Amino acid sequence: MAAAGGVAASGIGGAGMIGFTLGRYFFMRYIVLTFWFFIGVAAIIFIVSFTEISGQIGSEIDNATAMALTIAALQTPMIMQQAVPFIGLVSGIVTLMALNRKYELVVARAAGISAWQFLTPICLGAFAYGLATLFVLNPIASVGFERAQSLETDARSGGRASSSRPDTPWIKQRTDEGETIIGAQTVLQQGLELADATFLRIGDDGEISERIDAQRAYLRDGYWEIARAQRIRDGAPPESVEEMRIATNLVPEYVLERLVRPEMIPIYELPRKIAAARSFGLRADAFATHFHSLVALPALLVTMALIAATVSMRFARMGQSATIILGGVLAGFLLYVVSVLVKAFGSAGFVPPVVAAWFPVLVAGFFGVTFLLYKEDG
Repeated sequence: MAAAGGVAASGIGGAGMIGFTLGRYFFMRYIVLTFWFFIGVAAIIFIVSFTEISGQIGSEIDNATAMALTIAALQTPMIMQQAVPFIGLVSGIVTLMALNRKYELVVARAAGISAWQFLTPICLGAFAYGLATLFVLNPIASVGFERAQSLETDARSGGRASSSRPDTPWIKQRTDEGETIIGAQTVLQQGLELADATFLRIGDDGEISERIDAQRAYLRDGYWEIARAQRIRDGAPPESVEEMRIATNLVPEYVLERLVRPEMIPIYELPRKIAAARSFGLRADAFATHFHSLVALPALLVTMALIAATVSMRFARMGQSATIILGGVLAGFLLYVVSVLVKAFGSAGFVPPVVAAWFPVLVAGFFGVTFLLYKEDG
């Protein structure tokens, strides 16, 4: 009896040690694979961005190649931030496929480790990947993208003011000088600086009386400081203006909320920007939705790991690698479409930002956990 008890105790202790060792092994496999996937995708995005930017800015400016390389490098982190969930999903699928092919999952099962136990380190790796995205990649992406836009605007305009594009966002102001409609291709310094800005001054008859295309416009206390502009007045030839002022009653928070993309604000500054915008009576739903989406990102990556496990376990015995990958991509794409739609509703104010951010995560997590419970517990 004593010998049997000793063997049992030894077995329990050995199983615990095996569980810890395998857990650490699974965790590192996921982290290392995710890292190399991240580097590979970043390299592809960098090359594609460099090629596209080189064609856009041409060779008319000095050091065009160096400029294109710099802009592409600064833009890559922002694009990578959008690709993070898909990288997490593919990493999870490939990790589980590799473990299954080498019968490491079979060994884990034989050692008495359940599906939940070997999935836990992978989910922890996904959660850590999400935290790294929030606190490392996101600030780099926000600062880098703003700098890239500034450089790209200068490179395209060649130091001259350029006219607005069809996708230029617009805001309106009313002062004692009249009504002015303002648009900008690029918004910098979180609303304090406009690049390639256009000011349309409206006359008493409701028609445009003056158009000002400025390379730069800076929001000061009570006025816009406009630099290097071209002014076109009704019935007069265009004239170049080095510097001029236009009165304004706008505040940076309003310009930020109306013209700046939420993705350009680092996560640690979003709560303050949202509170400031709301203090001026602005809803700031787009910024709030983006903030909650970032907060939910680690949990979203955990659900991606569950989806990877669901797909991998579904086809593991069939040896259908292509089916596994295709199923995972389709599931991830469906989740992405749902996330984009719900986020759009949240940004427009149709649903609360918290609901818009967490609804896809909760739904995907529910289906993933339900399927795994069915497979594990019958």
